Parts: sequence; structure tokens; C-alpha cells
Amino acid sequence: MPGPKTWQLTAGAAAVGLALAAGAVAVAGPWDSGQRTAERDRAASWGTRGGAHHGPPKDPEAPAPAPSAPSVLAALGAPRAAPVPAALPSDLDQLLADPVLGPNPAASVLDTATGQVLYAVRADAAMTPASTVKIATATAVLSALPADHRFATRVVAPPGSAALTLVGGGDPTLDKARLAALADDTARALRARSLGNVTLTYDTSLFSGPPVHPIGANENLAPVVALMTDEGRTDNSDSGPATRTSDPAGDTARAFAELLRARGVQVDGPASGAAPAGAKPVASTLSAPLPEIVERMLTNSDNDIAEALNRATATATGRPASFDGGAEAVPAQLAKLQLPLNGAVFADGSGLNRVDRVTAGLLTRLLAKAADPARPELRPILTGLPVAGFTGTLSGRYGTASAATGLVRAKTGTLGGAGVNTLAGTVVDASGHLLAFAFLSTGTPGADPVPVQKALDRLATRLTAH
Repeated sequence: MPGPKTWQLTAGAAAVGLALAAGAVAVAGPWDSGQRTAERDRAASWGTRGGAHHGPPKDPEAPAPAPSAPSVLAALGAPRAAPVPAALPSDLDQLLADPVLGPNPAASVLDTATGQVLYAVRADAAMTPASTVKIATATAVLSALPADHRFATRVVAPPGSAALTLVGGGDPTLDKARLAALADDTARALRARSLGNVTLTYDTSLFSGPPVHPIGANENLAPVVALMTDEGRTDNSDSGPATRTSDPAGDTARAFAELLRARGVQVDGPASGAAPAGAKPVASTLSAPLPEIVERMLTNSDNDIAEALNRATATATGRPASFDGGAEAVPAQLAKLQLPLNGAVFADGSGLNRVDRVTAGLLTRLLAKAADPARPELRPILTGLPVAGFTGTLSGRYGTASAATGLVRAKTGTLGGAGVNTLAGTVVDASGHLLAFAFLSTGTPGADPVPVQKALDRLATRLTAH
């Protein structure tokens, strides 16, 4: 057995090795074909060397080195185009011809690493995307704002004044717990200033234009305002349809006033009004970083987050934070990424608007862009996609017997009453290639979306065997 000194040296060497490897990974940057660049180079440099080639042990009491093992993994090379099996197009043709998908469905499948189009049917036809438009919303905001961006809800007041203003920062994820923490910080700051009696106004001026979506008041979306709590939900839900308040900003301000009163502050108001010029910060609360919010939007198909991110894109690009401003900002951002925008219309960020139009080809190009090693800022689009049979809007689809469960990651889209059902996402095929796909259907028969969703799921499932 090696002596204590041998084990100490071994442990120390292992620790140094791990530290060096961690440093190399940190410097390496974005993922490259599923493996960080530093890891790939380091693995390739090992060649065929095994235990016997590491040199004789320095400690004469140590056991002899293990014999060399043959290489297990070759160094990664440039991605190669995958041959398209002869059966794939005919199989997809047959699945796409299912009558439940309506008269003119569209499809696009491509290899994200090479850009090779594996399958296309009406891929350039602009169609109603429903919630798959959120992929475009996510791409636009992630390319317009830095990854460390957080939305701030602030309390401000002029120096020496007891006139507080609660300023909405367009944070769609503000909840009761964070509002209470903001009240704690505000009350503490007021005590430090010997202020026990204040007036309260609330400022929603960050957003402009009509707050109500063009489809009207709807259980799928609260009025889009810069200040709201729990997305204006009147129940305890955190996703999906729910009865919404018609005044989310006023409700939030009134709740904040009550929280201050519970902390011993006398509050007059609240009333709606802009923060006065020269007002200084009193307290603030920050959202999670932008990538986390994007992931939540995609996983749960959250319309309130989508519309807030649409306005954030507009603000970041110097446009009004409104439905119209977002409709200009999103395609402008996508054009910078050299994406095909023929026929595209982005009337909103959520996909609730029937006027929205995208092509299947655009959706797959958006997903391929998110997989591009040169675009790490877009990676939350892929990581936020629901996982078949497990998360978000795909948790109740596929099932334990499906070959695609856990393999397909996709954004769903359904517009009830409009006959629109869509599915766009990624799958790793049998040869290890990451494929992007988009299947769009419109004019589908019947009011029940389940048969259409199952037909779309069969299309995605077929790709797992490519």
C-alpha cells in the first residue's frame, strides 16, 4: 500500500488538475458541437496514451501503472452532412397528409450543424404561428439586450420629500413575495429618513399605446402594463388561463400601500402619476436575469411575459413600448441576424393575434441560429423549450410509451376556434445530429385540438429515428 505521503501527493495533483481543467473550460467560451472547445482540445491531445505511458511513478512504493487502454473517443471534427434515409421523406409525406392537419400544412426540417434541409413542404408559406411566434420574440429580445439584464421595479422620491412613486419597470415576473420585500426595504429607508407619513403614486409610463390586446379582454393575457403583480391573476395559478384583473397596476400599487401600512408607515393614496423630475432611488427589486425569464416564457408559453419582452425589445431599440413598437422592433432584430423574413408579420409577442405570420422555414432557421456556437446569447431558446412528456406545455403529451419522450423539445401553438395548431423545436436523431423542425397547420377540422396535436407529435417522433 502507498504511504500517506503518496496519497497526499495524489490528491494534491488531482486537485490541481481539476482546477486547471475548470480554468480552461471557463476561458473556452460557448459550447462547440456539444463539448467546450478547451475540453475537446485537451481530450484530443491525449492521443492513445494510457496508464503505462504516464511515466514511472515517483514513489517507489506505489503500484505499477495500469496498462494503456485504446482510445475511446476520437477528437471531434467539423460536422458533416447527414445522409437523408430514403424512407424519411415518404414517411413524413404520409404523416403530413393526415386529414386532421387541414388542407395545407407546412413543414421544415434541417440539420442545425450544417444547415442542410432534410425535408420541406410549403416551408416558405407564411402561416399563422400561434404561440410558436414566441421563438421569434425570444430571439429578438435576447439579441437586443445583454444576458445580465434584469427588470427593476423601483420606489423613488425627491430628496427630502415624503412623496413616493412606485415605478413600473416592465417586470412581468413581479410577485407578492418580491413586492413584500420591496415594502420591507422601503419602510427601512423611510425610518432612516425619519419619515412616517408619505404619499404614494404609481408610474406606468414606460409602456405606451393600448394596454388591452387586440383580441380583447382574455383569460390568456392581462392588460399589458409596466407594473403588475402575478400577471394580474386573481387566483393562485402561475401559468395557463386565469381570470385577470382589469387594473393590474392599480391593484399592485394598492397592495404595496397596504404592505407599507402593515410596516408602520402612514400612506396617503395611491394615485396614478409620473415620477417627479429629480426623484432619487429609495428601494428597488430586480427580476431574474433575462435568459431565465425567456426560458420560463417558452416552457409555460407565458403570454404575459411574451408581451413584456416584446416591449423590452422595442425600448432597447429606441421604439415605443407598445404593440406597434414591438411589431417594428422584432423583425428589425431578426433582419440583423440575416433570417428569412418573407411574409413575416409580428403583430404581437405572444401569438394570440391571428394576424401574425411566419414560415416553417423561418422557425427552423431561428432554432438553428440558437444552436449556433457563435450565438451563445440565444441558447436559452433551446434550453427553454418544453421537453416531451416532462415539462411545460408538453408535459401531458407523448407519454411513457412514446419513442420521443424526453427526446423532443418543442414550442407548442394552439389557437382554439381558429383551427391553428403548430409545433416547432429540436430533436437529436439516431445519428446524433441536432435537427430543427417546424410543423404548421391551419384550417384544421373540429374544435378539439387533441387529434391535431397527436398528428404533430407523430411527425416529431418520426425524426428521432432519422
